[in-house]
Amino acid sequence: MTQSVEPVCSRGADTPFTDHDLIGDLLGLTADAVAESLARYDLRTLGVMTETELKETGLTPARAHRLHRALELARRFAKAKPFPVGQQFLNPRQIFDAFHLRFRDEKREHFLVVLLDARHRIIREEVISIGSLTSSIVHPREVFAPAVRASAGAVILIHNHPSGEPSPSEDDIAVTRRLERAAEVLGIRILDHIIVGDGEYSSFKEMGLM
Repeated sequence: MTQSVEPVCSRGADTPFTDHDLIGDLLGLTADAVAESLARYDLRTLGVMTETELKETGLTPARAHRLHRALELARRFAKAKPFPVGQQFLNPRQIFDAFHLRFRDEKREHFLVVLLDARHRIIREEVISIGSLTSSIVHPREVFAPAVRASAGAVILIHNHPSGEPSPSEDDIAVTRRLERAAEVLGIRILDHIIVGDGEYSSFKEMGLM
């Protein structure tokens, strides 16, 4: 079983800590004891496990509770808005970097719009819809209503593919075409449509699809 020890963080400043070292410090265990219970699981797997599932790995109820809360805090940190109002997104990679941790482990499609002013500075983001495993329902009215209310001059469209594969589907392309027509009528520019996958993305702008 597992054994309690003093915290293990005694390495030099330039020595990287393993995941097991850090979890051991959190739970008051040696890295070897952590590995005995959790060696089969990477951090992403642990991050979506319930407290009950963590107990089933061999951790005590108190340690499973502590780890579950720590992982929940890490998830919230990863999903915190990483950009201030007034910032500009300069390229698709920057947009992907800002959102991929929030969407990486989502099991349903989320479609959101980033509202920008006339100089393409961020006003705020709006979640438009949360759909199923493979699709989300998006109507131009829901996309552009917040843009009109905020007097936005441009928008960036973003949604995730829970499959992790970011290539645009035929539905993605059709939805974007419909939104482009509505944007033209309203005088609002769509700067890009970014599809967030697992570690990669697709940009309609970069692909020449808009």
